[in-house]
Amino acid sequence: MKLKSLFFLFSIVLFISCGSSKTVIKDDASLSAAKDIVTSHDKAAPSFNTLASRVQVLYEDEKKVQSITASLRMEKDRIIWIKASILGITLAKVLITPDRVSYYESITKTYFEGDFELLSDLLGIEIDFKKAQDILLGQSIFNLHPSEYNISLIQDKYKLLPKNQEENFIHSILLNMDNFKVNSETISQPKDQRLLTVRYGEYQQVEGGFYPSEINIAATEKEDRTKIELNYKRIDINPSLSFPFNIPKGYEEVEFNSVK
Repeated sequence: MKLKSLFFLFSIVLFISCGSSKTVIKDDASLSAAKDIVTSHDKAAPSFNTLASRVQVLYEDEKKVQSITASLRMEKDRIIWIKASILGITLAKVLITPDRVSYYESITKTYFEGDFELLSDLLGIEIDFKKAQDILLGQSIFNLHPSEYNISLIQDKYKLLPKNQEENFIHSILLNMDNFKVNSETISQPKDQRLLTVRYGEYQQVEGGFYPSEINIAATEKEDRTKIELNYKRIDINPSLSFPFNIPKGYEEVEFNSVK
């Protein structure tokens, strides 16, 4: 099972780190600084009940480049709903809840229903509802415990690196200094020749909260390369929403059995 075959579903996933000159925050000031930075990042999470947005999606792999329009709806901590369309024709729908992931594609007439455990196994990365939501909102998917991270300054960014990296799960985080939102994150799995990256563009302020304007996602797995660019055209906060989702009759269920 190749990573990019699930990539539309996780137009919702991550990251890239940067180099350059840096200043390390040392000694007793380090833990205090880390606590302040992590607290500020947590507070930067936007507060809302519902959210609706139109998102322009540019998809590129070795074989094709495709631009589609997606409608994104969210009920915070409960539902993520995405409808992808082109020229007004529905191509796919995704419904994500805290315990289930469902989607169907109109062209292939296929669908998937399952839990996050299966998707986590396929992707090689632990995925759950909160992580999906955090990516869309510019929050880190990692549990940022200050005592577990080293902090350094890179130009106008805070770089967070785990003090103890796993051998086949190497990650880093860059936070903006002005709003403490994620600038970029990266996950590398060298043994599997995987690199998953997300870089955020400028943030827009809507009703007092900071939301992404642009998310650039890149994934490589061995020789396969996939890029997705998400541009939020408009964000409405707390509109009245519905989340219609019914898998059409006659669609074939997709079964995932192994990871290549």
